[in-house]
Amino acid sequence: MDLTSEPNLASHTTGDASAASQLVLVVEDEPTISRIVVSYLACEGYRTEVASDGRQANQYVHTLQPDLVILDVMLPERSGLDVLRRLREESDTPVILLTARSEEIDRILGFELGADDYVTKPFSARELMSRVKAVLRRSGGASGTTHRVLRLAGLELDPERMAIAYEGRPIEEVTPTEFRLLACLLEQPERVFSRTQLLEAALPESDALERVVDSHFRNLRKKLPAAIRIEPVRGVGYRVTVGIAP
Repeated sequence: MDLTSEPNLASHTTGDASAASQLVLVVEDEPTISRIVVSYLACEGYRTEVASDGRQANQYVHTLQPDLVILDVMLPERSGLDVLRRLREESDTPVILLTARSEEIDRILGFELGADDYVTKPFSARELMSRVKAVLRRSGGASGTTHRVLRLAGLELDPERMAIAYEGRPIEEVTPTEFRLLACLLEQPERVFSRTQLLEAALPESDALERVVDSHFRNLRKKLPAAIRIEPVRGVGYRVTVGIAP
């Protein structure tokens, strides 16, 4: 892992002034790794807190309400995946998983549970900081001078406020990645988007597998009203349509 030494804080210039208002929770049980990750985050201007086990992580997410969680999968007391599962029961906070596991099934499971991105150990500090900035940028809503709301039947999606409502009632617990995938579909209802196009729209800096799109939509369907249908098109991808609610 390219985290053998801490950065020179005195000579480093932060790249993003807005980072100073953002809190990153680092959940890592190895003190050396957590200390160096925190140092690099500090160089970029982020505020940080550290949790060293799974139980403390869930407590900190609840009390501190961080802007981003960097979450190691292998933790004492409670695994990182269990932490993520419990976190998603009450929060849509963006999560980057740190894992030594490189098997496809572990990455798929992380995305199914609602992770926004992952970094496989060993990793470089530069790669991790790039992922942090990308995830926070994506979770911050769409940029632009016009405030445009996407609508389909009674569904309204507001990219600027990162808010979704159906017939005036808010839809909670939609993760940032799920939000971006749905926004892509709503840009052109009835159009079929390939998995590659959807990944480029929702996770442009990630090397996630195309199959993770299936996992995100499987989760998203549970949160949307039955009248809003996300339909798979065999061999192609997905589209959003309006059906008749049962």
